[in-house]
Amino acid sequence: MPINLADLPMPITLRPATPLSDDDLMRFSAQNKPYKIERNKDGELTIMTPVGGIGSTHELDVSFALKNWTIANGTGIAFSPSTGFNLPDGSCLSSAAAWLPLTRWNALTSKEQADSPPLCPEFLIEIRSQSDSRRLLEAKMQLWIDNGAQLAWLIDPIEANVAIYRPAEPTETLERPDLLLGHPPVAGFELHTTHLWLAL
Repeated sequence: MPINLADLPMPITLRPATPLSDDDLMRFSAQNKPYKIERNKDGELTIMTPVGGIGSTHELDVSFALKNWTIANGTGIAFSPSTGFNLPDGSCLSSAAAWLPLTRWNALTSKEQADSPPLCPEFLIEIRSQSDSRRLLEAKMQLWIDNGAQLAWLIDPIEANVAIYRPAEPTETLERPDLLLGHPPVAGFELHTTHLWLAL
């Protein structure tokens, strides 16, 4: 699929004549780094610009905090922003950080672990960057929940708030919180967020 992405305005949506298989999607993504590429349940590909400097530091902070807690807690595994998850509805999405219980991770085959895992993380964090549409991110958060996520945080440094998503519950919005406290499935996880509101 020879496409010069640098000549196209982002984000863009491609509709391949034939939906890409999981392996094809991984190859296409590898060939087009550092662009972020996701697939929806209809086989359409959304291609986004790489995260900028501030956005990348935010992703690193969040991933680092979740990884450290995961090591100390010992019951799950944490994932970086480069991980794509093949969700039950057929879409393949990634987030700034994600968490899954070890019991579910260990139930996967070695190939499933090496490829995009065929499941939905139980906890995830999304961070809005300057190029992200808030409306599209909100729709994506609902997709995570619809596919099995138990808790999802949408951190928006632009509007300085955090939206908390849980199944069968209304979205809760916190304005400029200093600290986010995890609930099941990540009870005990804490994320300090004051610094996220400083670089606006």
